[in-house]
Amino acid sequence: MLLATRRMHPIDWIIVFVYLVGIVALSIWIGARQKQQSDYYLAGNRLGPWSIAGSMIATQCSAISLIGAPAFIALKEGGGLKWLQYELAVPLAAIGILYLVSGYKKPNATTIFYAVEGRMGVGTRKVLSLLFIAGRGLATGVALYAMSVVVAVCLDLSVASSILIVGGLSLIYTTIGGIEADIYSDILQLLILWLSALACGIVLLFLIESPGEALGAFDPERLSIYQLSGNGLNDGASYSLWPMLIGGFFLYLAYYGCDQSQAQRLLAARDLSTARKAILLNGTLRLPLVLTYCGFGVLLGLFFQQSPWLQNQMIGQNPDFIAPYFIIEYMPIGLKGIIVSGILAAAMSSLDSNINSLSASLEKDFLDGRKIPLPGFREPLQRARSLTVLFGLAACGLAFLFSGSQATVLVLVNAISSAFNGPILACFVFILLKRSLRNPAWGMSSLLAGIATNATLWQAMPQMSWLWWNLFGFLVAMGGLIIGSTGDKASSETRYREAPKKSYLYLLGVVALATFAILLGLHTVLQ
Repeated sequence: MLLATRRMHPIDWIIVFVYLVGIVALSIWIGARQKQQSDYYLAGNRLGPWSIAGSMIATQCSAISLIGAPAFIALKEGGGLKWLQYELAVPLAAIGILYLVSGYKKPNATTIFYAVEGRMGVGTRKVLSLLFIAGRGLATGVALYAMSVVVAVCLDLSVASSILIVGGLSLIYTTIGGIEADIYSDILQLLILWLSALACGIVLLFLIESPGEALGAFDPERLSIYQLSGNGLNDGASYSLWPMLIGGFFLYLAYYGCDQSQAQRLLAARDLSTARKAILLNGTLRLPLVLTYCGFGVLLGLFFQQSPWLQNQMIGQNPDFIAPYFIIEYMPIGLKGIIVSGILAAAMSSLDSNINSLSASLEKDFLDGRKIPLPGFREPLQRARSLTVLFGLAACGLAFLFSGSQATVLVLVNAISSAFNGPILACFVFILLKRSLRNPAWGMSSLLAGIATNATLWQAMPQMSWLWWNLFGFLVAMGGLIIGSTGDKASSETRYREAPKKSYLYLLGVVALATFAILLGLHTVLQ
């Protein structure tokens, strides 16, 4: 059995320091090339499909991959490999996003909300942007706090110091380098996290005594992938197959396709074809990464059964701390520094692209080039950076505000997000249809009706899985838009035109079937 290496060694600190200096240096190099806002918000529309897809995968997986998912599988009450059911929805949602992106991927478009204005009015556009700013701003503050707690465990710091370090460093490189610095740092982070999960798994294989016996003693419910009992409608079965497949489909469709923080990467692509290739890659390449860190979670659960030290550390602790405690105590010198760098990168990714997209939404959807007679706001590029600083400081302030109430606030933010996802998605689906509204007010009314429906479900049916809200909110809002529409064809500027290649649709269909088969095979073997 390998010996625990205890706390961070100077070599590990050097690795972390070099990584952080390298990220800041990269942002300075990128920032020096920027001359206008389009460079800052859209990387000059010169990004290729691989960089965009890598960044999208990193952003979605970073905060959960090395921390949340292994904890859910190994230790959290009601957890286990059922987490993998989410992945069934990803390639299916990618098919829908191939169509959605054609509704807003236009030359010089900085935010996606402009696309609804021609069909639903400027009021709906501003409400959608405001919902994004409020919701994503709140979620960014909470995510920064939650990840800073984990970083504090890794680096043996106070939570306040961790928030300042993570928030400060994110603010520096994002403010200087813009979306391009975020994307390239995300790609580096993705590589580090993937290698870290593999390294942790390999070390655990050496640490676990009699792996076969350990697997036999592990809770079999945690090894079950497909959860067919319950539907999550009013039975509390939030993680059964149907809410995770159907609700997860609408959640991913809304998040990847209609959330400015994700869709801004697609807007930064060279053209629509490039954006669609990135979506294809994202839908295809996510599963191997997810399987890697879920494997880490299973092995961590097996080792937890055999480690009195780890069991003692976790008494009364948040399950999310199990991975950081393992990494700090059991990973070899050098590898520990690399993995902690990955955790730091994951924490910073919870802030960087979000504050850039929040800045873009406020600038393009509300300020719209208006003069602001303040230092740092006179020139367009300076103003973009100044707005990024303001949102970064606001996120840090929210992180301090949420200290001490992590669990409650995280649940609240997830619920609020799902309450808005479906109605927002309906607005973007509608602009693909060859229909016009009789009155732009129908757009606002339908959006608010979908949100009100989910708010009612939240209060009246507390046992319903919040994943279902993504579907029901969509159906109500979409129904209102169709009722308020006419058969008149929309203008050529706002209606859907170019269909994705059939080969993309076939490939994602094959990926969806392969995902189902792979998970079914794992489910069968582990039972």
